[in-house]
Amino acid sequence: MSAGRKHISEKKDWNTPPKYIKLIKEMFGYVDLDPCSNESSMVDAKTKYILPINGLIESWDYKRIFVNPPYGRDVENKTSMYDWILKGVETSKLGNEVLFLIPVATNTKHFKQLIFKHAKGICFLEDTRLKFWNKGKEDKKGAPMSCCMIYFGSDYERFSSVFSAVGKCFKISNENDDTKH
Repeated sequence: MSAGRKHISEKKDWNTPPKYIKLIKEMFGYVDLDPCSNESSMVDAKTKYILPINGLIESWDYKRIFVNPPYGRDVENKTSMYDWILKGVETSKLGNEVLFLIPVATNTKHFKQLIFKHAKGICFLEDTRLKFWNKGKEDKKGAPMSCCMIYFGSDYERFSSVFSAVGKCFKISNENDDTKH
C-alpha cells in the first residue's frame, strides 16, 4: 500500500496507457527490459519478465528499462514499491537508464530515501486519474491517485523534453549522490 491508501485490487496486470508508451519509446528508442510485464502489456520490451517470473530478483543488466511496478505491497514475496525503486537505483549506478511510472506519494520511504536522493528527474503527470489498460481495454474509472514518471539516468534534458508534453518536469538535485551519471 502506498501513502495510506487501501489496496483495492488483487490484479497485478494494469498496463501503461498507450500515450505514455509512445513517450517512453520516444525517450529510449526502444525498451530493453520490462521487469513487470504481463501477457497484455503494450510496452513491447525486448526482454520481459512475466509472472510467475519475479522481475525483482532477475537481472536488470539492460541499458533502457521501463518499470510500472505493482503499486500495492506483495504479501507473498514480502516486497513493496521501495524494493522496486531500490533495484532501479542500483541498476542506474551501473550506467543504465531506468524510468518508473509510480503513484505520487512524496511522504513515503521510497521517495524520501531513494527518489529524492538518487533520481535525476520527476514528471508530475497532468492526468490526475491515469487510466491504465487491462487486457487491451482502457479502464474507465482511472487510478485512485496521481502518478508520475521518475527518471534515473544521465540525460535529464531529454527526459524533460519528452515528458513535458504530459506533465510538469523537475530536475532533482541530489548533491549527496555518489553516482557518476
